Amino acid sequence: MTDIANPTANPIAIPTPRLDFHSLAPELYKAQGSINALLARSSLGVQLLELVYLRVSQINGCAFCVDMHVRELLSRGEDLQRINSVVTWREVDFFEMRERAALNWAERCTQLSQAHPGPQDFEALRPYFSEREMVELSYAIGCINVWNRLCVGFAAPVEKKPITL
Repeated sequence: MTDIANPTANPIAIPTPRLDFHSLAPELYKAQGSINALLARSSLGVQLLELVYLRVSQINGCAFCVDMHVRELLSRGEDLQRINSVVTWREVDFFEMRERAALNWAERCTQLSQAHPGPQDFEALRPYFSEREMVELSYAIGCINVWNRLCVGFAAPVEKKPITL
């Protein structure tokens, strides 16, 4: 059992950055960034994309991306209680039906090893998204999953800095 009262007894390991994937594969990094730029100009809206990016990053345990997307949502005027509740979005009524459908799709498409998205998950998108938007949303989910794997795999560091509201 870990002795949390005595941090030197069994210290928690903070990951050390492993590789600078940005500089080692700059053309791939730029291409991945281009997908994000295209998505930001889609009709999905940046606010919805950021909520999805945050939720997927929470699922994947990507500290770097969680920090970045919380900061981005705050800078765009998102309510702190909604940001804090993204992880529990099913249990609160702070999210619109379009957001709920997107968050559900994000979870289902990220947790593929547990279960694949079912017909009910797909049909839940139809009232709120065009077919093109469904594809764009799926690209966004895939894109943040790639970023999460890069940042987690290569231990992207989170800089300690104040969050401004």
